[in-house]
Amino acid sequence: MSANTSRQPTGDSDLSSGPGQAAPSADGTPGAAEGATNPKVVDGSGRSAPRFWSSRRIPAALAALLSAAAVGFLLYDVVAVRAGRNAMRWRRRLAEELATRPLDDVWMIVGAAVAMALGLWLFLLAVTPGLRRLLPMRRPTGIPGTEDVRAGLDRRAAALVLRDRAMQVPGVQSAQVDVGRRKVKARARAHFRDLEEVRGDLDAELGEAVTSLGLARQPTLAVRVRRPKKG
Repeated sequence: MSANTSRQPTGDSDLSSGPGQAAPSADGTPGAAEGATNPKVVDGSGRSAPRFWSSRRIPAALAALLSAAAVGFLLYDVVAVRAGRNAMRWRRRLAEELATRPLDDVWMIVGAAVAMALGLWLFLLAVTPGLRRLLPMRRPTGIPGTEDVRAGLDRRAAALVLRDRAMQVPGVQSAQVDVGRRKVKARARAHFRDLEEVRGDLDAELGEAVTSLGLARQPTLAVRVRRPKKG
């Protein structure tokens, strides 16, 4: 997710830094670099902070409806045959096609590929958390009754907060911030002041802002500063 804003033009140049280190906050909370060196997502209580799982109601409802419709048609036809009636035309045709078509027939291959793709899609939905837009936050500690409390921060909201903090740095004309699950990328244009000074201030400001978000995994910070293009 990203957010951007701007002010007004001059000059042309470029200055970027690799993954930056977040400065510690005023209360001594470790910054982004310290959290980034730990590969495991850990909350404030030291326990693992898993990602949020999507309930995936629409795929589940579609799979259930299609399965119920297919089973219902088949069951109705089986009951009708047991009652002495003829099997439906579609079932006779399907049985005939499956019995006579060779395995290397193009329609057999296409049908098998579609069935495999649908099965793989459902399997991936079952084993992956989803809700990539939500970043897990640290769990509160030392407060009775909050052991089971879980909070998440929307990536777009986090990008807006960091963008606003970047715009507070003197010399920044416009800023764009992309927030991922492991990395925050900030791109800014500075219309006055030395680029190195602006980048240093942005590193410090955004490092403190990232720490103040209270995320379970502190993302690494990469800042890039350049001059606006001459009009």
